Order: sequence, then structure tokens, then C-alpha cells
Amino acid sequence: IPASTMKVVTALAAIQRWGLDHHFHTDVSTLDGWLWVEAGDPYLVSEELDLLVAGLKSHGLRSVAGIGLDDGLFVPGLTIDGRSSSDNPYDAPVTALAINFNTLSLVKEAGKVRSGEAQTPLTALGGEIGVRLGSGKHRINLKDRETALRYFGEMLTAKLETAGIAVKGPVRFGQVPAGAKSIYRHENSRNLREVLTSMLEYSNNFIANYLFVMLGGKDGQRGLDMVKAQQAARKWVDKEFHWREYRIEDGAGLSRANRLSARQLLEAVKALAPYRDLLPTHEGVARAKTGTLKGVSTYAGFVWRNGRWEPFGLMINQPVAYNLRLEVADTLARAPDVSRYCPGSKC
Repeated sequence: IPASTMKVVTALAAIQRWGLDHHFHTDVSTLDGWLWVEAGDPYLVSEELDLLVAGLKSHGLRSVAGIGLDDGLFVPGLTIDGRSSSDNPYDAPVTALAINFNTLSLVKEAGKVRSGEAQTPLTALGGEIGVRLGSGKHRINLKDRETALRYFGEMLTAKLETAGIAVKGPVRFGQVPAGAKSIYRHENSRNLREVLTSMLEYSNNFIANYLFVMLGGKDGQRGLDMVKAQQAARKWVDKEFHWREYRIEDGAGLSRANRLSARQLLEAVKALAPYRDLLPTHEGVARAKTGTLKGVSTYAGFVWRNGRWEPFGLMINQPVAYNLRLEVADTLARAPDVSRYCPGSKC
């Protein structure tokens, strides 16, 4: 069970599909005064939404009759094996339209609720959720598509009004109507290199599975789902690696049904060698990705050994101390190069 080292495979597939300079985008159109937003970006955070709104204002937008949200890029109610119903950010639902990876940061003090981020206004939904929380700092996920879309609409409304763009009507969900006029395509300020670096460093399941689902269709195709993504993953793996026995259920490593051998994981790491700077660093000894599930501890990437980066893959499918994998990497880095003492077949 690879756990989050599956993100190494997802990152490699994304690089080959789009290239590191690719920027994901969000399309905006209008009809009868309504503003329609169509999904396509896994990294639409509060600061990026500010840039999108600034772009709309620079195109002359001053008021809207209402806001329409089109999340038809993915099928409704996308089901991901291994995702639980916890409040934890790593269990956030994957929806095509999402703000802040479908998570919400709140602080509750003396019974009062406020946003946990200066760049993120407190919306009505945030206030409702905050009432149910205990005192302290919280980052929770938005549970389901309906809640995620409601929050997106509230956030967009708040950002538009802060920028002086009046929102006169409600938010509704549906497909961009025929005849709507495209007025703006917002390209995310971050390219794929930055998106993947963040995904790998913070083990962001939302980004990984958003990319995984997008890999299941052609650019511009709608109605993408996990079945299409799994089929596309098998087709890509069969062409790229010719593995005989493996199983890929999701792109983040949440599913315990995922199966890779240590040798297969090592092959994926070797293929990622030109892009190893995307991987998180460990005390200058390793550039590698961890993976953790109950009874699963994995680690894969590169270790600095004898003056060069050497690929490795470690998979432990039994309970062990959390730091054991880091100790293994440290040991690999310190171990002497014995190849000169046993040349050729003697090694």
C-alpha cells in the first residue's frame, strides 16, 4: 500500500500531460447581467480569487444581477475510496469549483467566531459552522459538494463587493447557458511546478485527486469521474512502465486498495529524477515524499549518498515508529559505497 507516495506517480503523470509551465484557468462569462464561473483550477485560493476579481474589474465589470456556478467539469458527488467523513482538511471533498481546497480556517474566542486568515473573509457559512465548534483555532473541510459550492458563492460575492462590484441577486448552480459571452479567462498565477511543489510538501490530497480526475479526460471535456481517471491511469502506466501487477484507485494515496511494489515505486522515482527539486527536503539528506496510513509507513525519493542523489523506495505495511523511515534515509546517506570492493557480478 503506497499511501501518499502515490503522489509521486500523480506528479509524474501531470508533468508529462501538461508540462511544468502550465497554468490552470477559470473561465468567466455573462448573460442577462448574470456572472457565470466555470471550473478548471485546483489551486484557487483566497489570494488567487482576489486576482480573478481584479481581472474582472479591469475588464469593466461594475455590477452583476447574480452569480452562476458551473462545476460540470466533474460529475456531482465524486466518490474517492479512502476518504472518510472526518472534519480534517485531508478528507476534503474534491469538487471542480473549490476555494482554499474546500477547507475553512476559523478561530473561536470568548464565543465569537472570526476567520483564521486575513485574506479570507468570514462568510455566513463560516459563522454557522463556527457556532458548533469549541474554542481555539480550527481548519476543517467543507464535507460535500453542496456546502463547497455555497461557500464558493459566498466567497466570490464577498470578494466582488470588497472590490466595489455590486452583486444584486443570488447565487445559483448549473451549466453556463447557451449564448453566454466569455469576458475573462483567469490563469492561475502559479504554474504546475508550484502546484506540484505545494502538493508534495503538504501532501495535499485535494490537489492530487483534482489532478488525477483531470488526467482522466481531454482538456475541455466535462463530466469527469474516478472511473475515467482510473482507466486513464492504467493506460498511462502500461505505456510508461509496463508494470504487470499493480492497482491505482486514486491519485493521492488515500485508498488502501492502491497497490505498488517497492520496485515499481522506485521506477516512478527514477522517472521523476529530472524534477527531484519538487520533492520536500529532509535535513539536506533526502528529497522525498512520505506516506502514512494506519499500519502503513512509506518513503520514496532521493537520498544524498557518496556525493550524488540516489533514488530509493521504502514501503512498510505494518505498524512502526513514525520516524523509522527518516532513520532509514539517514542510514542510507551515511552508508559507505562498497561497490569498489566488489566489482561486477560479485556485488
